[in-house]
Amino acid sequence: MTSWLRNPIALVSAALLLVVLAISSFSIVDEQHQAVILRLEQPLGKPINAYKPGEVYGRTGAGVIFHIPFVDRVVWVDKRVLDVDLTNQPVLSTDRLRLEVDAYARFRVVDPLQMVVTVGTVDRVRDQLEPLFGSALRNELAKVPASMLLSPERGEVMDDIQASLQRLASQYGVEIVDVRIKHADLPSGSPLTSALDRMRTARQQEAATIEAQGLKDAQIIRANASAQAAQIYAASFGKDPEFYNFYRAMQSYRTTFLAQTPQKGSTQIILSPQNGYLREFMNGGQR
Repeated sequence: MTSWLRNPIALVSAALLLVVLAISSFSIVDEQHQAVILRLEQPLGKPINAYKPGEVYGRTGAGVIFHIPFVDRVVWVDKRVLDVDLTNQPVLSTDRLRLEVDAYARFRVVDPLQMVVTVGTVDRVRDQLEPLFGSALRNELAKVPASMLLSPERGEVMDDIQASLQRLASQYGVEIVDVRIKHADLPSGSPLTSALDRMRTARQQEAATIEAQGLKDAQIIRANASAQAAQIYAASFGKDPEFYNFYRAMQSYRTTFLAQTPQKGSTQIILSPQNGYLREFMNGGQR
């Protein structure tokens, strides 16, 4: 024993071993991570620096933690909002339009212990969420027409997708923060051409329907106006027949003598003062 203590190499090796053990026994949990300690692959206590809604940065459970080297394993879980992307997801809407949709979902691990027990790491959570997100996206978009993605109701569709995905993601200790569609395109080639042709035909049919309804309304308005005019003329004739005859004569003179159109020629008409057509001008308009 004394010889071992006198050996400087042994002393240095022992000191280095103690330093390594001491360093391995402590870890620093920063503000952006949560930590789960597994002892022999079994969870040991509660997660450290676990996410809490409304917590203040700098006043969380971050700090130095102790664990037994080679016995305990520390699993680090990101505390920030993460995302999962979907690209070119085929979707069939209710109006039979095939779309290729790019979307993304933002999520946060709110129960790190459940996440570690079920899947192990954040990367595996993302791998599990991707097919679930695609399924929720297709199921919800299949319930609405493609035009709704361009309308104010688009927000309601996003909420439905988020709620559907949340029901599936809860098993991994994950909270879905937001869901958004980046863009939705018709597939190129013949499907796109066919869709555009159907849209063009539908718009032409809609325009023809609107035009026909407008003509119908115009005819009804014109007929009602003619009927009202006839009633007014009849009422006027009944009250003062002479004035009615004078008014009609003035209209006839205006049409005959004052109307100037390119289709009419410059033919002159000579009538006798005693002509019956000019009776309103005889005797200064007095009968």
